[in-house]
Amino acid sequence: MITVNKSVAHPWQCDILGHMTTRFYMAMFDDASYHFLHHVFGWNGARDAKGELGWVDVSHSINYEAEVDAGDLLEVRAELVKVGGKSMTVSYEMINLGSGDIAATLESVVVLFDLEKRCAVTIPDGLRGVANKHVKADFV
Repeated sequence: MITVNKSVAHPWQCDILGHMTTRFYMAMFDDASYHFLHHVFGWNGARDAKGELGWVDVSHSINYEAEVDAGDLLEVRAELVKVGGKSMTVSYEMINLGSGDIAATLESVVVLFDLEKRCAVTIPDGLRGVANKHVKADFV
């Protein structure tokens, strides 16, 4: 796994029970996904040269493993699990650096999306080749 985000749980991100609320877990994972796409493809948030394609999240499965309190330092790590015809599956772990606990995990499915036609498209061989270099060997 590679580190794709570091953050801190601020008091204003906590719910009435004093723990980081769900909306901020997702925000940290979302920020991490941009860093992951940059790591794999060099993607920097801009559209492709023609402005036609983008990566779109279509599925998230989150497991909350340990509580996160205000002031906890967090690190999100990611690895590419698989590359399909139109999609990729990425696995994320949020680590509480103070305790060493896994605070949460996320499995995300993203599709290559035609921004004009508003539909998923086949991942071109060039992008597929780049992505496949990052698939964790255990998953191949």
